[in-house]
Amino acid sequence: MNTSATMLKMDTAAAILAKLFKKWEVQHIFGIPGKAISPIIYASDKEGIEFVLCKHETGAGFAAAGYSFMSGKIGVAIGTSGPGGTNLLTAAGQAKASHIPVLIITGHPSMKDTGKGMGQDSSIFGTDLVEMFRHVTKFSARVERGDMLQPLLQHALEKAFSGVKGPVHLSIPFDILLEEMEPFELDLPNPIEMISTNLDRVKMELQHATRPLLFLGKGVHSSKAYREIQLLAEHWKIPVMTTPGGKGAFISNHSLSLGAFGLGGTKGASDYLRSGIDLLIVIGSKLSDMSTAGFTPDMYPNHLIHFDYDSTFIGKSIKVPTTPVMGDIRSNLQHLLGLAGVKTTDSSQFMQPKQLNDVPFNKASEYMSAESAIKVMRNELPEDSIVFGDDGSHTFYGIKHFDIFQPGSFIFDDIFGAMGHGIGYSIGAKIAAPNKPIVCLVGDGCMFMHGTEISTALNYQSPVLFIVLNNGRLDMVEKGMKKMNGKSIGAIYSSPLDVAAFANSMGLESYKCYNPLDLKNAIVLGLKIVETKKTPVVIEVIVDPDEIPPTMGRQ
Repeated sequence: MNTSATMLKMDTAAAILAKLFKKWEVQHIFGIPGKAISPIIYASDKEGIEFVLCKHETGAGFAAAGYSFMSGKIGVAIGTSGPGGTNLLTAAGQAKASHIPVLIITGHPSMKDTGKGMGQDSSIFGTDLVEMFRHVTKFSARVERGDMLQPLLQHALEKAFSGVKGPVHLSIPFDILLEEMEPFELDLPNPIEMISTNLDRVKMELQHATRPLLFLGKGVHSSKAYREIQLLAEHWKIPVMTTPGGKGAFISNHSLSLGAFGLGGTKGASDYLRSGIDLLIVIGSKLSDMSTAGFTPDMYPNHLIHFDYDSTFIGKSIKVPTTPVMGDIRSNLQHLLGLAGVKTTDSSQFMQPKQLNDVPFNKASEYMSAESAIKVMRNELPEDSIVFGDDGSHTFYGIKHFDIFQPGSFIFDDIFGAMGHGIGYSIGAKIAAPNKPIVCLVGDGCMFMHGTEISTALNYQSPVLFIVLNNGRLDMVEKGMKKMNGKSIGAIYSSPLDVAAFANSMGLESYKCYNPLDLKNAIVLGLKIVETKKTPVVIEVIVDPDEIPPTMGRQ
């Protein structure tokens, strides 16, 4: 008897991982090569999975998160041991704040050499990456034996997709990646969403409220509950305002829209709160200081209903009687709408006509305002453009002045706030969804930090339209320092970035704009290039360095 014929075919851990990526329909992984992770790169290439060489591991982590957000699949970022891993920590923290499932794999020198002096040692004898990642992920572990890969990977995936989604981390030593073992398969988890026991009470509160108000956070983006939110608002005729992170969750030309509140908030939202409300329905927000800036005790409601997956911040910021609604927002809203007998027909009578912005033309001797730049963007960009706002005052101008005509078309994180993350998010998103128009709204400070990733966009056919507001400073910090202390220190660049030349140096087409007509023409040309040539374009907008951004309400 030929016993070898009955033996199971063995495979390396790296090959098993690559085959799982393919099974999960992950077509791109992001990172920077290094010996410790090279087996994964080779195995993935063999499976037809493209390795996207980024310019910094942090940028790779950002891109993986954008890829996951847009594709609905898991994002995969890999970095070598030691500094490759520590560079991914910021990206992990950002993905956790954005509630995006990302699998971060870091390398490690061979397990058999643990305890010896090793370069880029990531064990307890060197830079303990597993311990570091525990604080910025939902799960972090080291695979110390080949037979531990399956249970640890399975647990990591379950953590990434259960409850509040987020990043997970595995450190896999070089010799473990090359170890042969029996192949296994794992599916991405499909969590069973729980329904809150408080929905009958919520229905009663809504029926009895005389002046209710909806307050939407970025959890609406995480759950993709756009349609349910609109039906909820229309059925009970509840006005809607959004947090900075909830920008894009509700369309601007709806008769119930009040715009944003908090930093970048509108006068309409503040006036409505100031005139008194009896019930506030918070959906998917931690109610951070950026979201509640300007929310004074005289605006407090009699009662608050708080939809969220995480109870940590419920009842902490606005201390009034609160009914928590735990679990997935979309699932709970669907159940609530069912209890109320809401039909899923369109209600076009709530829609208002869309209007172009009237943009003043600055003189040649004057700077264009950031407000004007945002309004030109809205006039010229397609309605279905998805704008990824990076962290800085440039995006808060967008929160205040960029109208939303399709839900889910403006994405911004108002919690972790890693500068430069919008660059990577937009690149990964465009790779995942090449047919969707993707725009990155970014500032010169963010470009200084992670602007080299625009080269990644060029190298891997990710035709993002980058619009960079440049005023030669870390604007939000500089203006905040002046407000608090009378002067700013270290927030103005002595040698400002020439964004257009920077982009040209890496082979990208770019435009420099000084007035609304320049910007209009650049956007029209830029959109044509990204559509026809499938290559990214950078538009630099020189804006007034002395303009006061809509971020001064934060205490």
